[in-house]
Amino acid sequence: MSNDGAQPQTSPLRTLPKGRQAMDMAEAGMRGLARMGDHWGLTVEEQRILLGGLPKTTYYAVLKGQAHIVSRDTLERLSLLLGIWANLEILLPNPQSSLGWMRRPHADLRFEGHSPLAWMLQGTVTALVDVRRYLEAWRFGL
Repeated sequence: MSNDGAQPQTSPLRTLPKGRQAMDMAEAGMRGLARMGDHWGLTVEEQRILLGGLPKTTYYAVLKGQAHIVSRDTLERLSLLLGIWANLEILLPNPQSSLGWMRRPHADLRFEGHSPLAWMLQGTVTALVDVRRYLEAWRFGL
C-alpha cells in the first residue's frame, strides 16, 4: 500500500470532559469514593491523599457539589479508584474478602510486601495505576 506522503490515520485522543460535565463526574466520583472510604475504613485525610493531597475545602466542596472547577488530575485519580473498586466488586464480591485483600500485605513484588491500600496511600498516580493494572490482569487472566 502506498503512503503517498500522507500522514497515517489516527483516532482522536480521548479527552476528559470539561465544565459542568466534568463537575458532574467529579461529584459522582466523590460520592463513590466516600462509599469506598467507608467500606475500607479510610479517613477523610486518607481519601484526600488518594486524590493527590486535595485540599480539605476542595474535597468537601466537590463532595457537596459546590465546587466550580476540578483538576484533570483529580478526575483521573477518581477514575482509577472507581476502576479499582469495580474490579474488586467483580473479583471479590464478598465485602470482607475485598477489604481483606486491600488491607493485607502482599508478597507480590509489585507492592514490595505492603498492602495494596498502603501502596496507594503513597499518594502517587503510579501507585493507583499499579493496583488497577494488577486487578485487571487478575480479572482478565493476563
